[in-house]
Amino acid sequence: MTTPEPQSPSPQPPVPVSKDRVYRSPAGIAGGVLLLALALWLGIDAVVAGKGRTPWLALAALLFLVPLVLAYTVRPAVFANDDRLRVRNPFRVVVVPWGQVASFRSAYSNEVVTEGGDKYQLWSIPVSLRGRKKAARQEARRSAGAGRGRGGSLGGFGQSGRSDIDGAAAGAGADGPVRAEADKVMDELRDLLEARRPASTSQGEVTVRWAYEIFAPVLAGAVLLAVLSAIG
Repeated sequence: MTTPEPQSPSPQPPVPVSKDRVYRSPAGIAGGVLLLALALWLGIDAVVAGKGRTPWLALAALLFLVPLVLAYTVRPAVFANDDRLRVRNPFRVVVVPWGQVASFRSAYSNEVVTEGGDKYQLWSIPVSLRGRKKAARQEARRSAGAGRGRGGSLGGFGQSGRSDIDGAAAGAGADGPVRAEADKVMDELRDLLEARRPASTSQGEVTVRWAYEIFAPVLAGAVLLAVLSAIG
């Protein structure tokens, strides 16, 4: 009588990785695309129609400027999932597990602060003082409308129509005060931090990687410009 061989347990399916939430600056991207289009237009025109050293100077300038424009406008982004926060700034990428995030700060810039005391600016979520002032004005108007609605509900001939409108306006924002877009994003990140900080998958070390793909062409362009300037 043969004993059946024990079967190896079936492999467990891989744990799914949560999808990143991506936060970028539409205004920064739009400005970067316009600057890139202008630089390429002028640079290519100088390469094609220029004489003497002009084409080489134009190529060196493009090699120097294009990566910098990309770094400061198109490249910045913040990626957040259930396990960690990844901050892609102009010249480095910082990965911070939620367990290592101490807090988020919002003053003149938005920053993430680690448990070790290090601070990293969130380039793709810029603070807009104009946006905050606009949100404050909208909140003031909404509060004033709510006050008029409460006053109209006390009674009075011909007041019911206006009270209904004001009450609807007040109810539309009853879920909270009016906030600027950048402040809404920071509130969302704080909520995600509170929810995911204790998780076992949210632990680990902070890692920082420098963006050598930006440094290399910028340095090459700077050296080429210096050489061309030196040889006259």
